[in-house]
Amino acid sequence: MSNIFELLEKIEQKPGLYIGTASVTALRQFLVGYKFARQEMGILPTEEELDFYQEFQPWLQIHFSIQTANSWDIILLFKSVEGKAAFAYFFRLLRDFRNRDKSQDIDPILLNQKMKETEKIA
Repeated sequence: MSNIFELLEKIEQKPGLYIGTASVTALRQFLVGYKFARQEMGILPTEEELDFYQEFQPWLQIHFSIQTANSWDIILLFKSVEGKAAFAYFFRLLRDFRNRDKSQDIDPILLNQKMKETEKIA
């Protein structure tokens, strides 16, 4: 497996084969284990993988205009009707994330300030 996105494409097609069920929670747990295993083997993440690990959560929070300590799987479960819908939603959002304008990314410290400003307006 050369990178996380190739693996995610396979998981999207056959989730039962890789994570047992179409669940965003199982997917996140799998990805945490995948990242850990690669670190243990001394395999450095690609630039794209680092982008996913560091930017997906803040991007998702901005996308939904929320500030939370919950992980992305919990956010998607909250925003979806049921688990399978959240799983499918993850892959749609992942495509949007990968196609985003990276110049619009925001520093996590600034994210907190932006969320507070949004709350004042609302």
